[in-house]
Parts: sequence; structure tokens; C-alpha cells
Amino acid sequence: MLHVRRITSLAAAVVALACTHAHAEGQVDPTTLYEVSTEGTSTKVKAGEQGMFVLSIKSKQGAHVSDEAPLKLELKGTQLTPTQEKLALKDSVTKKAAGQQFVDPRFEVPFKATAAGKGTLEAKLTFFICSEQLCARQQKTFSLPVEVL
Repeated sequence: MLHVRRITSLAAAVVALACTHAHAEGQVDPTTLYEVSTEGTSTKVKAGEQGMFVLSIKSKQGAHVSDEAPLKLELKGTQLTPTQEKLALKDSVTKKAAGQQFVDPRFEVPFKATAAGKGTLEAKLTFFICSEQLCARQQKTFSLPVEVL
């Protein structure tokens, strides 16, 4: 009898593992649902002048950035001073058009270069990407070099 119980337990474990594996295969990797870009960010700025930090999130077909869950963008600079250090979805320069359900956020934040040399902008982005199957918290960090002339 002990032998039958062991086989039954083993069979149950194999079935559970197979179901878990099949379920995992059906899951969508949330990082494939969007792209984040810093294209347009100033890479060279004269000391005492302003540059621009740009960050955009582009959702792919069937996905969107949640406008109900919190979106947070934190900026810090080395030899660079951003005009805003903490941003939310409301600070996005892209706004919903009439009849548009979701919009891809884009942030444009001026920064001032304080002294000649190598500066750095550090950005930490937290947001939720959603589709019909999931709504997943995403966190990205960026370190962008800026040459201050």
C-alpha cells in the first residue's frame, strides 16, 4: 500500500508540474509590450546653459501604460540640475486626444549644466504596463552621460 501511495504522490506532482509549465508558457513577458527611449536627450551642453532630458514610453499593439496605477520618474544629476526631480503621469507632455483611450507618455525636462566636465543624469522610472492578460509593474533605470563644455 505504501508503494501505491508513493506512485500516486509522484503522479500528482508530475501533473502539477506539467500544468504549471503549460500555464507559464501562456504568460506574456511584460518587457516585450513596450520600449523606453531617451532619444532626444542633450548629450553636449555648454556650462551655464540648459539641456533637455527626454524619456518616452512606447507601448506595442494590444498594450498600454496604465493611467490608473502610479507612474513615477525620479531624476538626479551630477554636475547637472534638472528643473524637476520627481515627475508623475500628469507631467507628461503628451495628452489624450478626444476619443483616445490611452496615450504613450513622453517627458521633457530641462536641466542646467553647472560646470565643465563630464555630467550624468540618473533616471529611475516606475510604471505599469497593461494588456488584456496582465497589468505588471515595471522599473527601469538609466544613467546618461552629458559632456559639459
